[in-house]
Amino acid sequence: MARILGGIAVSHTPTIGFAVDHHKQQDPAWSPIFQSFEPLQRWLDEKKPDALVYIFNDHVTAFFFDHYSAFTLGIDKEYDVADEGGGPRDLPPVKGDAALSRHIGASLMADEFDMSFFMNKKLDHGLFSPLSALLPWQQEEGWPTRVIPLQIGVLQFPIPSARRCYKLGQALRRAIESYPEDIGVAIVATGGLSHQVHGERCGHNNTEWDAQFVDMLVNDPEKLTEMTIGEYATLGGMEGSEVIMWLVMRGALSANVTETWRDYYLPSMTGIATLILENNARTPPVDTLSRHRQHMAQQLAGVEALPGTYPFTHERSLNGLRLNSFLHKLTQPAWRERFLSEPQALYDEAELSDLEQRLLNERDWRGLIQYGASFFLLEKMGAVVGVSNLHIYAAMRGQTLEEFQKTRNQQVTYSVAGTR
Repeated sequence: MARILGGIAVSHTPTIGFAVDHHKQQDPAWSPIFQSFEPLQRWLDEKKPDALVYIFNDHVTAFFFDHYSAFTLGIDKEYDVADEGGGPRDLPPVKGDAALSRHIGASLMADEFDMSFFMNKKLDHGLFSPLSALLPWQQEEGWPTRVIPLQIGVLQFPIPSARRCYKLGQALRRAIESYPEDIGVAIVATGGLSHQVHGERCGHNNTEWDAQFVDMLVNDPEKLTEMTIGEYATLGGMEGSEVIMWLVMRGALSANVTETWRDYYLPSMTGIATLILENNARTPPVDTLSRHRQHMAQQLAGVEALPGTYPFTHERSLNGLRLNSFLHKLTQPAWRERFLSEPQALYDEAELSDLEQRLLNERDWRGLIQYGASFFLLEKMGAVVGVSNLHIYAAMRGQTLEEFQKTRNQQVTYSVAGTR
């Protein structure tokens, strides 16, 4: 079974990434940052976690306000560095663990957290700024461990409460510990501490609150869950209220933890803290983990026995991402015109495999579904090429349109092609 080795908390200010990129390790103004990170580096090198569950928030880079989710889990195989306006940092992409992500996502959903999930996104300084100071990396070899990114939407209000974040951490613990592979996992929480970066209150810090928050996080986290976002903002600044993300990490650990490192430095705008908590988990005498896995599987139980049924799971979605991305672009007029006039050029541009191209060229609707295409993208393709939904349904069943229509109450055809 997977083991939670412990938790790390660290600020994610871009200050850290700037100091790394500009080799400020010996500069008096910046060296305290690197000295604070050294025990975290040693801890990670000693524990050698197979994966980091990495809690952060995006800064309106990969996630925009037109579709803004509270809890968003990455389920991809790899995450590259985002361009935040001046070009991406010169860092290698970090590898994900898609199987572990899927398990965590299924577990959180079973525990009634209505998660969002993402693939094919580049991530910003919320993840990569502290990561570049935590782990050794080489441009060719990459990073020494995999990362499961868990993005918390804390920039557009209302946002999750402190208590909800703590409960998410408790559910995260069940998710990780019920993963059947024998791996070690560390929980990394980023963000904070006190800071405000907008308005006339810009530059607000509260070092006394920062110290009290960390102390309560270690010793009395339940009390922190009783505070409102407004109270966090009053004490630590509006943006400083993102420290509720640290409660996700704390909730994922056992009630009793051992603090092995704590440090704090306020160079400019944000209180930069580092913290290591060793997990003191105990295994109960009954098999609660198998029971939890049964709980996770309950909602889709029996579906695998339904003939001709292919649930669009995270695994199928990730495997079919390139093809489905291609089909989704058929909502763009220029893309669909090119699809009709120069399909091969479009296939090459999208780097579709030979099998994907053949399935599209042959209009193999059933084969496309079996491959991993979503039906609701196939109906868009049907609208583009002049094939009705009913023709697609008939092909799925291996029938002619006439044969299929005999099984319907009315013999009609339609598509999503609008007035075309």
